Amino acid sequence: MTTTQSIPKLLSFDDYINDYPDDGKQYQLIEGKLVEMMRPIGKHEEIGGFISFELSLEIEIRRLKLPYFIPNTAAIKPNRPNTGYVPDIIVLDRENLVNDPYWEKASSISLGKSAKLVIEIVSSNWRDDYLKKFDDYEELGIKEYWIIDYLAKGSARYIGSTKEPTISIYQLINGEYQVSLFKGEENITSSIFPELLLTANQIFQAESRL
Repeated sequence: MTTTQSIPKLLSFDDYINDYPDDGKQYQLIEGKLVEMMRPIGKHEEIGGFISFELSLEIEIRRLKLPYFIPNTAAIKPNRPNTGYVPDIIVLDRENLVNDPYWEKASSISLGKSAKLVIEIVSSNWRDDYLKKFDDYEELGIKEYWIIDYLAKGSARYIGSTKEPTISIYQLINGEYQVSLFKGEENITSSIFPELLLTANQIFQAESRL
């Protein structure tokens, strides 16, 4: 007698948003499988809150020019099948959300133009940020992508051989990301927020410039 085992069904992005578990946990969809997002440690939360505040301040100061906002949570549907990411911070463009089929029904986006900036704060799975998400955000056409590696977990090929806390800012130029690395007291440079005045250390320490 032979037995057959059913192969678990791979979830689509629509399955992910329509049947999201109601258990109080947060999940991403990775290659058709739900993957629970680990609860961030304290410093991760400090940096995320600090950056959200500073960027919100920039948006408010220049609100007549910038139709942007930062949601509490929003998922991104990349071109990769059966995948959905929930970035640490995402800056959305209100003017393009009307064109995005996933926004109103699921607080999610599938068009690169819907997001002006995506930020990932590196945790234990640093390869996802530097490899998979890098490729997917670039292919989707998201204009700017930050990786805040405050624990210097990335390999030397990404942050340099000195292995110190680094902010990698990728800007989309001619369809490809070009990177600038910022460390210590270096002022970061953003094409989305050109008037932002912050050093890498201010972000790592989550200390206001005011």
